[in-house]
Order: sequence, then structure tokens, then C-alpha cells
Amino acid sequence: MAVDREHVLRSAAALLSRKSTATMDEVARAAGISRATLHRQFAGRDALVRALESLGIAECEAALAAARLDEGPASEAVRRLVREIEPSAGLLSFLYTENQLFEGEGQNEGWARIDDRISAVFQRGRLGGEFRVDLTPAWLTEALFGLIASAAYVVLCGKAAPRDFHHMITELLLGGALRTDPPPANAAREPGPRSTATSRHRSPREEP
Repeated sequence: MAVDREHVLRSAAALLSRKSTATMDEVARAAGISRATLHRQFAGRDALVRALESLGIAECEAALAAARLDEGPASEAVRRLVREIEPSAGLLSFLYTENQLFEGEGQNEGWARIDDRISAVFQRGRLGGEFRVDLTPAWLTEALFGLIASAAYVVLCGKAAPRDFHHMITELLLGGALRTDPPPANAAREPGPRSTATSRHRSPREEP
């Protein structure tokens, strides 16, 4: 019988989002296949995680497109992005803890593409006087990823209601990022701290 690779990946994503330490045996049971069949699809846990990474990147890029990041105020673009990315938040929360994905020379270029597109929204907001100039786009991008992962985790643990996911992220992030003083007339030319490249380094999450 042919194995539905998409089904296996979705099953693995759902399980690992709930239990990041799940074994390959547990992944196989969640997908309704034998461990041997799972091994024929993915040689080991690292191969499975890399496949899930590709799925996560594809879902992020689909969310970026649906969020129409170039339209309207930058803050509203961020709100739309959080709404669009919410269905993938559990998978992203799991990937966030997989440090090997963001270290060394084997990093997937998809993350850099995603970072660049999100950073551009924050930069647009800075240049337009909407966001503070002392918070760099690189930092705000990392903060957004961190909040998405954290919100997904507390919802999963039952410490927050699913309906609060969007509110928790956008209110905390934008509450700190938005300017509270009128922007100067030359806001578009006002220099801010120089943005430096960052690597997404995550600390493993402990199970509750």
C-alpha cells in the first residue's frame, strides 16, 4: 500500500507540536504506519525534522502571501500576518526548539527569505514614522517569532485560550513597537541603530 507522505508529515507535526520529545515509534503510531514504513520515508529523526522544516517554511511563505504585507499600515500588515500564520503556530513552535536547524552551514535559505520579508514590514513602519526607530527590524522579527512560538505553547498547555492567540501576540509586540510620540517631519530619514544579521538560536523547550 502506498504511503501518503503528506499525511505522515501532518501527523508528525501534530504530535511533535504537542510533544517535542516524541520518538519515531510514537510518530509512526500517530501516522498509523509501522516504524519500518516510517523509516523508509525518513531515514531518521533528523530527516523527519528537515522535512517538517520544509513544510513549516512553505506554510510561512503562504501566510506571508495571504497577509498582503505591502498593503496599508505596517501595524495592520503585522496583525494580518499573525492571523494567517496561526494555523501553523504549533509546527513553528516545535521547529523553534530545534537548534540544529539554525546553526552551522546547513541552514535552509527559506528562513532568510521569510526574515527579509517580515523585516521589510517593520522597516516600512519605521520609515513611515509608525514604529519606533530604536528597535531594529531584525530584533522585531525575532521578537515576533518568539511570541508566536510562546503563544502556541501556552495555548497548547491550557494556560491561555486559543481565541487569545492573536491578541496576546499583537498587543505585546505592537504595544512595544509603536511610536507614542508624534513622528518628526523627517521621520523617513531618521537614522536608527544599524541592523545586524542574527541567527535564530533556540533553547530546547522542556515538557510541562
